[in-house]
Amino acid sequence: MKRIAVLTSGGDAPGMNVAIRAVVRTGLDKGWEVFGVRYGYTGLITDNMVPLGARDVGGIIHQGGTMLQSSRCPEFTTEEGRLKALRVLNQRDIDALVVIGGNGSQAGAHALSQMDYPVIGIASTIDNDLYGSEISIGVDTALNIALEAIDRLKVTASSHQRAFLVEVMGRDCGYIALMAGIAGGAETVLIPEVETDPETVAEELRHAYLRGKTHALVVVAEGARYNASHLARFFEEHYERLGFEMRVTVLGHTQRGGTPSAFDRLLATRLGATATDRLAKGKHGILMGLVKGEIVSTPLAEVVAKKKQLDPYLMSLAKVLAK
Repeated sequence: MKRIAVLTSGGDAPGMNVAIRAVVRTGLDKGWEVFGVRYGYTGLITDNMVPLGARDVGGIIHQGGTMLQSSRCPEFTTEEGRLKALRVLNQRDIDALVVIGGNGSQAGAHALSQMDYPVIGIASTIDNDLYGSEISIGVDTALNIALEAIDRLKVTASSHQRAFLVEVMGRDCGYIALMAGIAGGAETVLIPEVETDPETVAEELRHAYLRGKTHALVVVAEGARYNASHLARFFEEHYERLGFEMRVTVLGHTQRGGTPSAFDRLLATRLGATATDRLAKGKHGILMGLVKGEIVSTPLAEVVAKKKQLDPYLMSLAKVLAK
């Protein structure tokens, strides 16, 4: 191994810069040259690479987002696009590629691996829906941002005897909504994995009011069948049934920004360092993730073939704790 490249792809996550830093500095420590690919797979296809030294990744450990920037690249989903990327890697004599990202990014990494190119993935997505890691880079920070907002909203909700409907990110996975709901004391949580209708939510809020609660909180994932906009319209027409005035807050992309937490910095550092260690041992075609406190590798073929499931016990626990 003489030259490696690193890229970030898909949605940004707090801690990506830390992972880049770890890959670069541990790679340099092994005597390798390290290149950064700008704009994800798009930069790989267009040969948008820059050499990275130790000073190039200095001062980024506390920054959110990704210094290499990211993008969605439909062209890379085609064989022609992947062949273009492979030609660029070969022309530059890049011996291996490290891909930092979530499901779509690792599907791309697997596709390159299937073409006999050495690739290692690093689990990074705030949705926490990537098989092969119990928690991914960015999740802890995003969850704490959501929880801070919920705590602030509960203060004003209690002061005015209101219910707040808070929408968090999670297009296909309700992890952030469920965890924020449990940690934030929500009366009900709506996630894509569990079917819930507005009538049931209204009844739960009504029962909370009758039990003497001074406020109520509904946390909904953006990908739930009935998201914030759907529920808001329903509650406008059935206000008298709730007992509470209803307010809606959509947190959106604020959860992706900000300074990565200590947990995300340490996780990203460990994943990045272990990725180069695996490459040094001739290992590739794998995803680096965290399982039971240990950094483990999972074959990319398994990562893209399997779907990560939420713990059903946590959903039932959220209902018990809301009483």
